Amino acid sequence: MSDDLPYLDPATGARYALEPGRWRSDSGGPLLLAPGRGITRADIEHGAPGLWRYRAAFALDVDEPLVLGEGRTPLVPGVWGSARPLWKLEWCSPTGSFKDRGASVMLSVLRQQGARAVIEDSSGNGGAAISAYGAAGGLGVTVFAPATTSPGKLVQARAYGARIELVEGPRVASQEAAIAAAAHGAGWYASHNWQPFFLEGTKTLAYEIWEDLGFRAPDAVVLPVGAGSSLLGCAFGFRELLRAGQIERVPRLYAAQPLNCSPMDAAFHVKPGEPVPNRPVRATIAEGTAISHPLRLGAMLDALRESGGGTVAIPEADIRSAHAELASHGLYAEPTSATAAAAVSELVARGAVLPSETTVVLLTGSGLKAAA
Repeated sequence: MSDDLPYLDPATGARYALEPGRWRSDSGGPLLLAPGRGITRADIEHGAPGLWRYRAAFALDVDEPLVLGEGRTPLVPGVWGSARPLWKLEWCSPTGSFKDRGASVMLSVLRQQGARAVIEDSSGNGGAAISAYGAAGGLGVTVFAPATTSPGKLVQARAYGARIELVEGPRVASQEAAIAAAAHGAGWYASHNWQPFFLEGTKTLAYEIWEDLGFRAPDAVVLPVGAGSSLLGCAFGFRELLRAGQIERVPRLYAAQPLNCSPMDAAFHVKPGEPVPNRPVRATIAEGTAISHPLRLGAMLDALRESGGGTVAIPEADIRSAHAELASHGLYAEPTSATAAAAVSELVARGAVLPSETTVVLLTGSGLKAAA
């Protein structure tokens, strides 16, 4: 296969064309898009809505993008102990989470390629985002979710008209049922975890932060991490900016996870050749990061190491405390987002992040999502 084919299997090095409906490699692994050339200030389309101002950085031209007001979220200065972080308020997205970035780009591409119905497996923000943009694009949407999912978490997806299929068993059973339904022709598999074009949307986080800071990179970015689409999006976007000569270095990326479910933290601290310890997985209030076996773990670890960043595992009590403290500053975030805020305190205490540095913290979802 030619090296100019855009889909890349990072495990085997195999390359693939942008075949409509393709979402994994022939060996069954996840695909990435080959690294983009990046864009310059001159490539920003200032008249385009939201994140589509960076469309020159996407791997495929989209004639009629699905737009609901995603992107261009506020970057707000804050006070956090001795640190002065900049809060990136992704809850200002149309459905209340950063996943609107990926949904907008991914479903725009799939619709252009011929999709008329799509299938997602999610019990939270991903399902809500796919349902919203599917509705905007006239696509039928089916969301597979664990039967144990609280009804409140599915209200938003149902409101957008999505069909909800509840699946008995563990979280992976929902994924398997969604893939089986797609294989039987019920729709295209539009998983926010598997589809490479979802990451094309989340990489606009990096471009947006770069523009917000006067076309420079921050020193560090701290973000809550589960499946890793925000982490990988930031890594890919900043790498492209470096490749285009727009920044001098990629910022240090720090992944915040709840200690109760912290596979990245466990893997990051293992020495080469040593096995990853089997940390027990327990329930956490940071539900958006409760993914015990991330699909793209290898790529995520590479992104952290390449940037000079790292991981932080936060106990439940500290997540709750950070959640309350954010609210006391007028910031009502999901507990998942509070994990990143708590990580700032730990990183400053370690000396990994200096109070004098420019540190951006992603608050990925609205607290209204988790309100009792």
